[in-house]
Amino acid sequence: MDWMKEVEKRKDDLIKDTQAFLRIKSVLDEESKTGDAPFGEGINEAFTHLLELGEKEGFTVKNVDGYAGHIELSGTSDEIVGVLCHVDVVPEGDGWTSDPYSAEIRDGKIFARGAMDDKGPTIAAFYAMKIVKDLNVPLSKNVRMIIGTDEESEWRCVDHYFKHEKMPELGFAPDADFPIIHAEKGIIDLTITQTQAEKEPQTDLILKSFQSGRRYNMVPDYAEAVLKGKDNLAKVEAMFNEFLKENDVIGQCRLETDSLQLSVKGISAHAMEPNNGKNAGIILAIFLNKLVLDKKARHFVNTIIDKFEGDTRGNKLNIAFKDDISGELTLNVGIISYQDDQPGQIGINIRYPVTGNSEQIKEKMLQVDGFELQSFDDSKPHHVEKDHPLIQALQKVYEEQTGEHAELIAIGGGTYARSLEAGVAFGPLFPGRPDVAHQKDEYIEIEDLLKATAIYAQAIYELAK
Repeated sequence: MDWMKEVEKRKDDLIKDTQAFLRIKSVLDEESKTGDAPFGEGINEAFTHLLELGEKEGFTVKNVDGYAGHIELSGTSDEIVGVLCHVDVVPEGDGWTSDPYSAEIRDGKIFARGAMDDKGPTIAAFYAMKIVKDLNVPLSKNVRMIIGTDEESEWRCVDHYFKHEKMPELGFAPDADFPIIHAEKGIIDLTITQTQAEKEPQTDLILKSFQSGRRYNMVPDYAEAVLKGKDNLAKVEAMFNEFLKENDVIGQCRLETDSLQLSVKGISAHAMEPNNGKNAGIILAIFLNKLVLDKKARHFVNTIIDKFEGDTRGNKLNIAFKDDISGELTLNVGIISYQDDQPGQIGINIRYPVTGNSEQIKEKMLQVDGFELQSFDDSKPHHVEKDHPLIQALQKVYEEQTGEHAELIAIGGGTYARSLEAGVAFGPLFPGRPDVAHQKDEYIEIEDLLKATAIYAQAIYELAK
């Protein structure tokens, strides 16, 4: 079977449907949620759009209470091959060259939030199913595209879905890298809250607020602070401008009668490798730590510097760890939230190796002086052995389609593959391509979109035949 030839026949429609899907702003929006749209109108629009595409092509579709659903191609047995995708995307952030929801094509690439994570690959997998269906090849197993709506946040979608629907025996998620992701680190989202609330009214300089970041799983690209004072704000303004210049940082300040607003820009990146970005919150904390602030603010800022500045591996917290399967632990300060009349909070994302111990990490977080552990959410590591039939089948497909060795790799990202006992992440990012997921000007190469579709079509056939 020439799978690439079948993809080329449908190329124009595939690109058009990808663009239409990407133009839907499917970001979590709690304010617009309803009973039918538990994660907001935008996500629900993208979700129902995909289900309607499936229905139009003659697949069996099911909506499970707006949380998740599936598009299914029937086989002759009760076994299920899962293809796990999601329609939600992270917030677009700042600094885009074009509208992040225009799905503009430039230089052979489609630019949009979700182009790589995960709406572009979702359409590739959908067209792969369509090709297998159009060819009417006999299948033993059912092929079920499971569609999530809350992957970028709390995974409430798949939790709800698998309370009502059968778990596939095996499957893949088109939501990471090629060749094959057989190991995913454990993922912890935690919040520590300041317990030290004592202020010094006589202090000349008060930190009124300090905000950075929207999500645990993104390196924040913007941070803002407001200082209150009477006599020394002009001096602080001059210090800040000098700080920006010396450190080659983009920022602004606005001086008013008794307040000074400071802001800095960083570089956004996925939390699975914080070193790919520049954390705006940490940068601003470095400057604030140079000032003589009120006692509560000083403790808050000092903690950020003492525990997190220049350290994305957890060395300062004594949680650093690595193994041969999945590499090093990583740590991202995704959210900083401080008001002078409320306890400060720090939201942290930790990716720990598959042989790591999350309870030891929790114990260390409980020891941060002047803070308490407010929340601790732990998604355990996932690992499929290299000799598993799923791995063998996907290696065969990848090598036949690309002519390259299908190396097994591990990632710090978390995909829906970990929802399955035997699940792996499988593309769409090809070796050598830059990882632009969660970054400004996110894109997918059209050539790669087509190649991935052919790989997914053969994979679906091989796993379900």
